[in-house]
Amino acid sequence: MVTHHRDTRTGALMFVTAAVVSALFAAMLLASGAGKLARQQRQVEIMKHVGFPVGRMWLLALAEIAGAAGLIVGLFWWPLGVAAGIGVVLYFLGAVGSHLRVRDPFFNPALLMFAVAVVVLVLRLLSR
Repeated sequence: MVTHHRDTRTGALMFVTAAVVSALFAAMLLASGAGKLARQQRQVEIMKHVGFPVGRMWLLALAEIAGAAGLIVGLFWWPLGVAAGIGVVLYFLGAVGSHLRVRDPFFNPALLMFAVAVVVLVLRLLSR
């Protein structure tokens, strides 16, 4: 009985941690997506540097906004949270790859977002 109580508390703590980290990451994704939709100068420069068509930045913005929505709604439906986590991990893996492909020495922001996406996914997987 005591072990079950500890497991319940641990599960609840894991869910709260996953929820907080997911919400913060979703906010980051929304900000990044909004920057792409607004064609912020820095975002445009990055897209040009990595060879992504500036006219299609809206597709990346859509992916980030969908990822943010999936992470939040996925807090209430576990399979969607996991799917959104996998999606953002793959998205930022592609971003890191795009920077490395052109030998961009300033790929740290994309790498950081990839690492946070992995953490979000792992927390969501463990919080079931």
